Amino acid sequence: MSVAKKKAVIEESHPALSVSRQCELIALPRSSYYRTDSRPYKESNASLQLMELIEEEYTRHPFYGTRKMRDYLRRKGFKVNRKRVQRLMRIMGIQSVAPKPYTSIPRKEHKVYPYLLGGIHINRPDQVWCSDITYLRMPGGFVYLTAVMDWHSRYVLSWELSVTMDDDFCVSALNSAIRKHGTPEIFNTDQGSQYTGEAFTNVLKDNDIRISMDGKGRFMDNIFIERLWRSLKYEEIYLKEYSTVKELFQELKTYFEFYNFERPHQSLDTRTPAEVYWGEAVDRIAA
Repeated sequence: MSVAKKKAVIEESHPALSVSRQCELIALPRSSYYRTDSRPYKESNASLQLMELIEEEYTRHPFYGTRKMRDYLRRKGFKVNRKRVQRLMRIMGIQSVAPKPYTSIPRKEHKVYPYLLGGIHINRPDQVWCSDITYLRMPGGFVYLTAVMDWHSRYVLSWELSVTMDDDFCVSALNSAIRKHGTPEIFNTDQGSQYTGEAFTNVLKDNDIRISMDGKGRFMDNIFIERLWRSLKYEEIYLKEYSTVKELFQELKTYFEFYNFERPHQSLDTRTPAEVYWGEAVDRIAA
């Protein structure tokens, strides 16, 4: 059954089954159900203009905190105080030192796992996978993007969009990567609640995947996916505007195919991620 047909059978007002449960029963990721119908998070036009400037400056200088960002905006001619900058950066999910979702602060009741990659020579595909979340702006609002990446090849194995920071879209991306590519030996993430929750970690445990998590405040522990976000924003997001989430989804699909199959990496001896992951030149395979 196609995604469109699956979405057609969902009853939002069902008396006994929630939308999430109905999606689960027909094997439809909840993020896929909401993807084309959802609207991005809303802010005032003035706040969105400030958020756009904050994001671009933060991508250039991820060590900027709220004071430096306030000073930057004032030099641009905006009369803004630190309290407002703090609020906007919190909404955007960024903080000084590295771009991280605000909810990367773990919930106290969630178990945090040790970082397993120190001293390990990662030299083959499917040895280590990693995942992260980033914020993408749109006219009138913003959405969140998660991706699962093979550490050795930089190949993007799967990705999902969401208008909320619930863990559903992270779990969906994980299941999609496993369904298409098998399993890695180790899976590395930050300490965000989406990754420390049982919905995500149980999938890893059920597939005998060892769980690794970055040290608190150590964005370098997951550096390759941080570089993916930087490339995506400078090569795609900052160059265009997207009127709907559906349009953004289609453009991201095109970009990730380009990133996987056409964009050579100097660190990979000018090979593409797909060439390294699959071991040879390959035709396009949707991530």
